[in-house]
Amino acid sequence: MDIGSNYKNIEDAQLMQLSAKGDEKAFSELYMRYSAKLMRFFFKMLWKDREKAEDFTQDIFSKIIQKPELYNPQMKFSTWIYSIANNMCKNEYRKQSVRKEVHEKISFSQNGHVQARNEYDKNLIKSELSKAVDELDEKHKTVFIMKYKQHLSIREIAEIIDISEGTVKSRLFYSLKKLSEKLSFFKPEKIFQS
Repeated sequence: MDIGSNYKNIEDAQLMQLSAKGDEKAFSELYMRYSAKLMRFFFKMLWKDREKAEDFTQDIFSKIIQKPELYNPQMKFSTWIYSIANNMCKNEYRKQSVRKEVHEKISFSQNGHVQARNEYDKNLIKSELSKAVDELDEKHKTVFIMKYKQHLSIREIAEIIDISEGTVKSRLFYSLKKLSEKLSFFKPEKIFQS
């Protein structure tokens, strides 16, 4: 097959097959397409530990190089690689045994009054949303990040985690409800209009 040097137009599954045959450029293209996304995924899933996220990103690509035969070309590549990433996170949670939740309570003022009037500062909202997401349990946090940070479809999430689409929707609903409760002092209905 003569594909020249234009790897950008080749589908993921075909790149994976070429990579399995030792084509370094095909592997590099897959790396370019997915490394940053996976890095963000691991960062969000693994307690915002950048070093751990970097290590996990390298590990997942090492696994692909070492055992390319594990890829089933009938499966969508993105679904397959996120399944591996999700399993890596689950294994890490097990290793940690009890996930430590070390998040401080929000302190807006010395006397404890929330002074949120006209404080719709995007960075503050992002920071508090991030903390609230981290406080979700593993299964709800996973679907939330896959849907709203990785922009995966409900069907893809269901395939990756091996649950029904209805369960994914239920977990997303629960996650959004919990987050809106935790962030109610920001009046999210006003923030997220428009």
